[in-house]
Amino acid sequence: MATIRDVAEQAGVSVATVSRVLNDNGYVGAETRKRVMDAIKSLNYSPNEVARSLYKRESRLIGLLLPDITNPFFPQLARGIEDEVNRAGFRLLLGNSDEEATKELDYIQTFLQNQVVGMISATNNTDNENYTNLDLPVVFLDRVSTQHPSVYADGIEGGRLAARALVERGSKRITLIKGPAHVKPAMDRFQGALAELSEAEVDFSVLSTTSYAFDDAGTWAEELFAKHPDTDGVIASNDIVAIAILHEALRLGRSIPDDLQLIGYDDIPFSSLSYPSLSTIRQPAYEMGKEAAKLLLRMIRKEKEIDQTIQLPVTLIERNTTRKVDPNA
Repeated sequence: MATIRDVAEQAGVSVATVSRVLNDNGYVGAETRKRVMDAIKSLNYSPNEVARSLYKRESRLIGLLLPDITNPFFPQLARGIEDEVNRAGFRLLLGNSDEEATKELDYIQTFLQNQVVGMISATNNTDNENYTNLDLPVVFLDRVSTQHPSVYADGIEGGRLAARALVERGSKRITLIKGPAHVKPAMDRFQGALAELSEAEVDFSVLSTTSYAFDDAGTWAEELFAKHPDTDGVIASNDIVAIAILHEALRLGRSIPDDLQLIGYDDIPFSSLSYPSLSTIRQPAYEMGKEAAKLLLRMIRKEKEIDQTIQLPVTLIERNTTRKVDPNA
């Protein structure tokens, strides 16, 4: 990998001259500047962003902290953020906390050491001292904070939509999967579905789970059919759990959607590729990421009238794990 000294040597100038060209700081003659730029291109030199930040006392780095990079929902958020900040000339530093408080704090310290000018976090510790003591803009994504601006989707309405979809399509013995209690969006969608089912003329039961992880989803699916073998409708806590339930139902010989309907949550890319394809509640993940990035950039620029909360709508995506509604019925 080429260094700034290699560039200086090929261009026949000092390291200080190369630095002035890179940072557009101080006078450099047109011919000399051209030689430096030609050397940079020839050597495929990429300046150290952290070093440039320290030199100019101005960083172009933004920290992004996700709870579980293996969940396909979060890369969709990240892509929306990345596209937006790149357009503004910034770059992302990515951290994956694995829902561990110690790892989360380590990443926050790493971000600070790398001179980030702002952070976007999708972790669950929204109001602890790790964030309250930070002297830089912070936006929470898919989470709600009382102390920092937040971008999230309407989980209460999402839960209601999921429950209403199964009731309207004739399910009478519904199992509602309750997501991890420490994840507020999971509780929002659970409360929304619970409220809707409580108003409907159906029997329903609740199955509590403690994670969204791939490794645990199969366990929840097996537990579901062991405890509620006669269920004819399932509201899953997210698409990962829903797809695991779908696989287990097919293994048990259940007919979908004829005698078992299933609806997920998030609309991750795998949902349309499963067989049968998964009906689900779509959170606009990419758009959520873009909105969070726009909000953080406004904060970095110290613009006035910053939104404290941005809530995006959710939608029902009908595929093949739910029956079709007869519009003439």
